[in-house]
Amino acid sequence: MSVRFLGRRVYLSLAVVLSSARHAGQRTTAARLASELNIPVRTLQRWRQWWGEQFPLTPLWQAACARFMPPVDTALFPASLLERFAGDAAEALLRLLIFLSPLTVRPATLNEGR
Repeated sequence: MSVRFLGRRVYLSLAVVLSSARHAGQRTTAARLASELNIPVRTLQRWRQWWGEQFPLTPLWQAACARFMPPVDTALFPASLLERFAGDAAEALLRLLIFLSPLTVRPATLNEGR
């Protein structure tokens, strides 16, 4: 299993989700968070762009979006999606990460392991 998520650099999906949710247009917060996690602000901006433009087009979201009623506000991804998972903050985040896991696992290739 890979922890590859949203680009060439390796970040845990937890960091991507939380930092993207907190970044959401808050430049001061984004800069502080980027500094604390040692993530370039440009990377946070790229993740926000991915959530807004690419994630809604993924086969995962296309197949699952109708299951959320009322519809999730895609302009507020990932925070609006995180709010839809039950439990306390840690449980909801875990459920969201499990939901996103098909996007974070690199598919096996025929030559892998040889």
